[in-house]
Amino acid sequence: MIRKSVAVWKGNGLQGTGALSMQSGVFKDQPYSFQTRFVSEDGKAGTNPEELLGAAHAGCYAMALSFALTDAGHVPTELKVTANVDLSKVEGGFGITHITLDLEAKVPGIDAAKFTALAEGAKKGCPISKALASTPISLNARLL
Repeated sequence: MIRKSVAVWKGNGLQGTGALSMQSGVFKDQPYSFQTRFVSEDGKAGTNPEELLGAAHAGCYAMALSFALTDAGHVPTELKVTANVDLSKVEGGFGITHITLDLEAKVPGIDAAKFTALAEGAKKGCPISKALASTPISLNARLL
C-alpha cells in the first residue's frame, strides 16, 4: 500500500511559499512557508511539516493502542493523544530533537500497571514510531 502526498514550492526558502496536498483530499493546496514553519506558532497562517508529522504520529499511536487494549480485553472509550514535535536549532540547521506523546485515556476495567505496559508497547510498535526511531520519543500516559 502506497500513500501519496504532494508538496509544491515556489521561490526561495525564506520568502517562497508552498502548498501541500494529500491523496485523500483532506488537504488540498494547504499553504506552508518559512513563516508558518518557524515564526507563526499559533498555526493560523498555514501548516508545516512538523505539525503534519505530529498528526500522523498521534493518529497512528492512538490506533495501535486501541488494538492493543482491545486484544487485552479492555476496549477503550476514548483515547486522546497530543503529539508535541520539538523542532529546534541544531548544529547545521534545524532538527526534530524530541517528540512527546501526551495520552489521556478512558479505559473501563483496566488497572494502571496493565495500562502503562500496553501504552508503552504501542509507543514502540506503531509504524510511525518505528519510522522515527532515531528521534527520542517520550510518553505521558494518564488513565482517566
